[in-house]
Amino acid sequence: MTQQVAIPGTDLSIFPINLGTNTFGWTADEAGSHAVLDAFVAAGGNFLDTAESYPAWVPGNTGRESETIIGTWLAARCNRDTVVIATKVGDHPDHKTQNPDYIRTAIDASLQRLQTDHVDLYYAHRDDEVTPIAEVARVFDEIVRAGKAKHIAVSNYSPDRLAEWLAVAEAENLAKPVAIQPQYSLVFRKEYETQLAPLAREHNLGVFSYFSLAAGFLTGKYRTEEDLEGASRGGMAQGYFSTEGLKVVEELVAVAKAHDVAPATIALAWLLAKGASAPIVSARTPEQLDALMAAPEITLTDDEVTRLDRASSPFA
Repeated sequence: MTQQVAIPGTDLSIFPINLGTNTFGWTADEAGSHAVLDAFVAAGGNFLDTAESYPAWVPGNTGRESETIIGTWLAARCNRDTVVIATKVGDHPDHKTQNPDYIRTAIDASLQRLQTDHVDLYYAHRDDEVTPIAEVARVFDEIVRAGKAKHIAVSNYSPDRLAEWLAVAEAENLAKPVAIQPQYSLVFRKEYETQLAPLAREHNLGVFSYFSLAAGFLTGKYRTEEDLEGASRGGMAQGYFSTEGLKVVEELVAVAKAHDVAPATIALAWLLAKGASAPIVSARTPEQLDALMAAPEITLTDDEVTRLDRASSPFA
């Protein structure tokens, strides 16, 4: 069984795969989502990632479906103490803001949907680039002091704004972000590796990568344009479909064959080898979890990491 790892600066221990739940209420209904959650926990997983905006992009949805489905699962299983829950504020279509007054109401609404009195990690989901960082830092600290969140984290902030938050927290003795959630994968490397990784190392931040499999592109299932047609995430994967992207997939497939595992397993193992704490993955069915949960068991050789680095160098 894979050993759990600590989120830096916390007493939280997690399986090094983070289950993203943006599919809940989208490609998986409540029963299907509960089945995925049950399978994830049965395989050793314990770290769930959601947001107040998941999945607002689906016609007819409010954007609160994922949290609500997790809440009904927690209530039915009575297992709140054995899972680590992260949710986010500030990227809902109706509330793309980091306004402190909104954040105060949003955390209470998230807790109500999740049917819990606290979350383990509360993210600022997306910077509005208007609200003064000091105000954002103070309201997140307020939420921690109120016991509504154990720790705080940051997603989709520029390096400068993130650095400012960390500096304000230090100067004012506020709760500090303990993790970041950057977009990072074999076909999206440059932004994280050049701008955010240095900050993460300097401040000992956990790194929970999103789009870890590039919307399914790195599973190897999209090899031709025809493969994208009719797929629920085909439109998202289309953005990676290029000669350079397909070369990455070819190398993934080759390394995967050497380990007798799926390409997705190797794509995640590469992220872990590059220092990601727990890549975020999503699943529509329990069966899709098998390849994902196997990643921490794979140790890539230096040569295999180099091969994957080289194949993905156009994205670095």
